[in-house]
Amino acid sequence: MSNTFASLKHFNYRLWFVGALVANIGTWMQRVAQDWLVLTVLSDDSGVAVGITTALQFAPTLLLSAWAGLLADRVDRRKLLIGTQAAQAVLALGLGALVLSGHAELWHVYVFAAALGCVSAIDGPVRQTFVAEMVPAAGLSNAVGLNSASFNAARLVGPGLAGLLIAWVGTGWVFMINGVTFVATIFALTQMRLTELYPLPTVARAKGQIREGIAYVRQRSDILVIMVVVGVVSTFGLNFQLTSAMMARTEFDRGASEYGILGSVLAIGSLAGALMAARRERPRVRLVIGSAFAFGVLSGAMALMPTYPSYAVSCIPVGFASLTMMTAANTTIQMTTDPAVRGRVMSLYMIVFLGATPVGSPIVGWVAEEFGARWAIGIGSISALLVATGAAIWAKRHWHLDVRYRVRSRPHLDIRYPVLTAAPQPETAELRARQATTATTAD
Repeated sequence: MSNTFASLKHFNYRLWFVGALVANIGTWMQRVAQDWLVLTVLSDDSGVAVGITTALQFAPTLLLSAWAGLLADRVDRRKLLIGTQAAQAVLALGLGALVLSGHAELWHVYVFAAALGCVSAIDGPVRQTFVAEMVPAAGLSNAVGLNSASFNAARLVGPGLAGLLIAWVGTGWVFMINGVTFVATIFALTQMRLTELYPLPTVARAKGQIREGIAYVRQRSDILVIMVVVGVVSTFGLNFQLTSAMMARTEFDRGASEYGILGSVLAIGSLAGALMAARRERPRVRLVIGSAFAFGVLSGAMALMPTYPSYAVSCIPVGFASLTMMTAANTTIQMTTDPAVRGRVMSLYMIVFLGATPVGSPIVGWVAEEFGARWAIGIGSISALLVATGAAIWAKRHWHLDVRYRVRSRPHLDIRYPVLTAAPQPETAELRARQATTATTAD
């Protein structure tokens, strides 16, 4: 088996990969159907209403993720995932039944979005850390990359399929289908070979454990840099559900099918980025910064595309850059974090990554309504360029990096940390962590 798919040789991971792929397709279908329902049926093409729906779905991450991360460090992660998957299925089926009955109103969607957000806030940290229990430590980078590939393969299929189903049978049946897809992950989790898992350590109940996770992150400036970069890009740039809906509807005068196709085309680039990530043996902080900068350039170009076909094509490199940034960030944090606090650290990362959405989505929706959908994409582009540039300058000054670029010889880019001496703790540990996450040379 090639290095790209090495984790699939493990039985438990194969089960998880297939089950997650099915459920992820359903999740992407619901996201498209939910936004289209709000935009075209329950409001008058209101970007703000779509933004509020998205915000409500992600706002619980801000409130619950820290506690959920602690829960992920304390309990049986497999059993907890079975519970969160079942809850998401019930919510999808409930919203579908409400829409099919003809009684759905905008506030109903808001309530279901918030409830789904609460469950997802608990599901996120445990889902992230459970990956490490299905493969040996040396295969974690590959497993995280393949997880992203599964998610984005679903993103390739789900939006387009949702667009077709919305046109054929309406949004209600899309929600019902999504509810059924969670059976796949529940089945996979219940059929795993428990003797072939690689259990992470759990922590006993004690006071101050959330503060312990925060203190750990505060001592790691490499993790802080990643969180700042990803947080800014996520807040203002990763609002594709909203911006694609507005571009399809208001700029190009297209319908649900064309909106769904945009999500699938974006996923082509994201899937390519995920498969590339699965081949990397070592995560790199500089890759997070570099891909954020590339995202800023590419999304700015996307905002200027004059026609629907050119806009759709431009989604591919944007998807590649955004997925590369997200996967590099996720893998870097997981592989360099003490397993005993990994759930709490990942929960803080999820707060930054997903919790920024409730802040950004209404702002981006307002910009789309007041200044047009192109400017809604534009502010994400500008924000990404600024934060990536700022992070690179800060890292060079504070980590004393030696950066050299050679045009005529390989490797072209040479990045080196200073030689470690008898530096006091925790500085020495932090430098070692950064050296583990950043290659000294790159092509």
